[in-house]
Amino acid sequence: MISLFTRLLALVALLTLLPILLVLGLLVLILQGKPVLFRQMRSGKGAKPFELIKFRSMRDTRDNDGNLLPDEERTTGIGKFLRRSRIDELPGIWNVVTGDMAIVGPRPLLPETIAALGEVGTKRQSVRPGLTGWSQVSGNTLLTLDQKVALDLWYIENRSFALDLQIIARTVIVMVGGEKLSADVPEIPAK
Repeated sequence: MISLFTRLLALVALLTLLPILLVLGLLVLILQGKPVLFRQMRSGKGAKPFELIKFRSMRDTRDNDGNLLPDEERTTGIGKFLRRSRIDELPGIWNVVTGDMAIVGPRPLLPETIAALGEVGTKRQSVRPGLTGWSQVSGNTLLTLDQKVALDLWYIENRSFALDLQIIARTVIVMVGGEKLSADVPEIPAK
């Protein structure tokens, strides 16, 4: 079970950030419309499903046939800022308060993505997913799914309080400086 200390720390962070969250929510509402929050079922520790929440960064724009347009065409200016700075993840602190997520851990994936990973997906779910993690600070969207999974598994096998502090510090650097490929990224042979 996620420690009471972690959940209390997340609650204090959420209450402290509340004024900023309200301003950001108002900006999303004005610039993108409703809903302000993006909600999606993700797979948590032990395959327990939970509803991930974050600020919405895309519009629900569709083509003439009713299909969603590509992400690049639906992402708004405020959405790009929220994603690049990782501020879109801040409402997810609530998921830490509820015990569905940890502060640091593998990024929570869709249940179908976990199922497609097979045994590796099961191993990845042996820990609580996190708001930030080793793959997120090592390149995130610049990585392939296989690279992300390899980094997540490495984290699971080597996790420690010191490593978590390093990941949190690197998260701040990514929030300010943007994503860059890390030297920690494993070479994954083509299949």
